[in-house]
Amino acid sequence: MSIIREEMPVLARHEGDWVGTYTLIDTEGNIIEKHNSHLTCHFPEDQEYPYYQINRYKWLDGKREELFFPAAYRDKKIWFDTERIQGQAWEADNSTVILWFIYKEVPDMHLYEMIQISPCNNYRSRTWHWFKNHQIFRRTMIQEERLQ
Repeated sequence: MSIIREEMPVLARHEGDWVGTYTLIDTEGNIIEKHNSHLTCHFPEDQEYPYYQINRYKWLDGKREELFFPAAYRDKKIWFDTERIQGQAWEADNSTVILWFIYKEVPDMHLYEMIQISPCNNYRSRTWHWFKNHQIFRRTMIQEERLQ
């Protein structure tokens, strides 16, 4: 864990629980979907994966989903390779993490996510840009705050 804290200090600031709302929009700005989220980011000591994230989603109709994202660490990046996604995240500046990933079931689609954390470490804003055949077709806007 200490090497991640040293080499990726912005990512280390994300440790903990985050609650928020995902809003998916089309290229015209129309809302496609909205749902609530609770994410947990942690850095387990002496485990196979030095970064581990749990995403919990809840929709108004009662639908729920819980996803697990373990990640390896090397070259100042975290690397995801799960049944669902493959990708990597790196720091862009002192408040921004960039994540690139693909859904393995949809090989002609990829996403870029920009994650920005506030100086007080209690608020995050995230945007996803969804590309299919190298053309943007959707965006996701996420507002979160740290669960105290």
